[in-house]
Amino acid sequence: MNDRLRLAALSFLMLFVELALIRWAGSNVLYLSYFSNFVLLGSFLGIGIGFLRAQKTHALFPYAPLALAALVAFVRFFPVTIRSSSGGDVIFFGELQRSGPPRYVVLTVIFIAVTLAMAFIGEGVARSFAKFPPLEAYRLDLLGSVAGIAAFTLLSFLGARPLVWGSIVAVVLIASYWPRVNALQLLGLAVFLVILGAESFASGTSWSPYYKIEVKFDKNLNAQLVYVNGVPHQAIQPPNGASRLVYQTVYDRVAVGPLDDVLIVGAGTGNDVAGALEHGARRIDAVEIDPRLYELGKKLHPNHPYADPRVHVHIDDGRAFLQRTHRRFDLILFALPDSLTLVAGQSSLRLESYLFTREAMEAARDHLAPGGAFGMYNYYRERWLVDRLAGTLSAVYGRAPCIDDLGSAVSHLAFLEAATSPSALRCAGVWTTATRPVPAPATDDHPFPYLRDRTLPGFYLATIGLILLASLVLIRVSGGPLRLMARYTDLFFMGAAFLLLETMNVVRFALFFGTTWFVNALVFFGVLLSVLLAVEVSRHVSFKRPTRLYAVLVASLLLAFFVPASWVLSLAVPLRFLVAALLAFAPIFTANLVFTQRFKDVGSSTVAFGANLLGAMVGGLLEYGSLIVGYRALLIAVAALYGLAFAFGRQHLNATAVPV
Repeated sequence: MNDRLRLAALSFLMLFVELALIRWAGSNVLYLSYFSNFVLLGSFLGIGIGFLRAQKTHALFPYAPLALAALVAFVRFFPVTIRSSSGGDVIFFGELQRSGPPRYVVLTVIFIAVTLAMAFIGEGVARSFAKFPPLEAYRLDLLGSVAGIAAFTLLSFLGARPLVWGSIVAVVLIASYWPRVNALQLLGLAVFLVILGAESFASGTSWSPYYKIEVKFDKNLNAQLVYVNGVPHQAIQPPNGASRLVYQTVYDRVAVGPLDDVLIVGAGTGNDVAGALEHGARRIDAVEIDPRLYELGKKLHPNHPYADPRVHVHIDDGRAFLQRTHRRFDLILFALPDSLTLVAGQSSLRLESYLFTREAMEAARDHLAPGGAFGMYNYYRERWLVDRLAGTLSAVYGRAPCIDDLGSAVSHLAFLEAATSPSALRCAGVWTTATRPVPAPATDDHPFPYLRDRTLPGFYLATIGLILLASLVLIRVSGGPLRLMARYTDLFFMGAAFLLLETMNVVRFALFFGTTWFVNALVFFGVLLSVLLAVEVSRHVSFKRPTRLYAVLVASLLLAFFVPASWVLSLAVPLRFLVAALLAFAPIFTANLVFTQRFKDVGSSTVAFGANLLGAMVGGLLEYGSLIVGYRALLIAVAALYGLAFAFGRQHLNATAVPV
């Protein structure tokens, strides 16, 4: 394998493994469904350490198969599966018991394990990286990364199992070692593949773009029970079965009739669709984000609701569907839309977060037909969450919603119903707050309905502190003295700023176009293509006054900051995409012009790139600030970080500037 192909292949491997670990670890360690960015942070730290070690004599890359085997064995055979329903001021849906060590210990252990595995791979990339001029190396790295994202996106679409992911990793590793493959490497890969294979072919297990899904028959319910990432999620049963109360209550409260048009968001395996059909709905738009859950419902539901010609299925994000459709509905039902996972590996946004903001409730209200009603229900874990959602509906509809609060009798099951006309509902009870003060509504800028207050919960702080401590120790022990990076402090701040900027774009595109895996992949493709374009420009152009690039960057950040998200959402989809792409990728392109103009003249490309990656890890930690200030304010942090990069790199700008 020649050097260029080797660098591109190893960069492919590095990004592919990172994405696979985020996806796979979250399916086996419950907390990583809610904190998948800890895997991302560990990956950045590990790759950064690998780059800092690139000049050392003893190579770690030959032992990468053993590191990967140890990681998957630890997760599978020494599971730290903690399941809890809430954390007081922040809610995690799951089982109702708590076991195992503290959250911050679990997350820190996983963080270190991922860091070590990625450091072995990152070092292999770095040794190839050092053979080329900085920009050429970066270009080849990006090409491999684009291929890695494309491959993993395709496999997600196809519902590929972990054994397929692992086989691709094994093939690339063997090709990179060839012809000097040794028995220890083959043994590590064999253990790695056997563990993934055993999981892949477990009875009743399949993989969607979001979850590991298991289907098991439950004798008590006399129904198929669907588990996602190890948590009971849905029971496939008729609406007149053991859970009839769940599917009857909303219709007992809705006075409108007949139901000409019904919208069900969170249609899942079809229970609520079957309930709407039973109550005479003439047309049902069933929105479900996960194609595999729909497929299971189509195949296994005893009533076969998805085969009914009155049902129109949309595999889509519920908020995105509301933003696009022009139909009006007699009933809009948000049916148990708790996703148990995050949008991407680098944000705190859950798949359903934008469904429960004030703006989303207003969008639902605006799609009600005259006399129509809105309903939502869930097994809420905390009364303050019921009060937050009821308070949001009260603000949107101008009156307190109806409530059926079954409390602890049925696992905190609660129903909320609202309508623009009081005559549209037959209330059994009207909401009155049990929480003082009532938690403020979630908004599109602060889309965290499960976080009671604008604060960082204590276990977040404890975990972040442990991660920072572990990072300093690992960098010092594995990468050498921190002073080696001192001359690249500006690149460190650029890495932190860029990770925050990328996260902002993931979050904004999720709001504008939905929280689906496809939208997420589209953003990452756009980011990498913007970076590649900046590399190509910098390979052929040296700016006479590179300081002006910072001015352009600040201008693009100001534009993104001041353009209201509500205005973008009001645009037709094609125009919305063009505006969103401009707001997202103009700052990214300019930021990478700043980076590449600096990077192409560095003395040590591996140390410089390592500093940039470690900065990205810090940027990932700073993303948790959004829990306090919201996402829009992160753009101020981005600007401040680029300001620090400018201050620390000013001498380099002056040194490389070309006179007019």
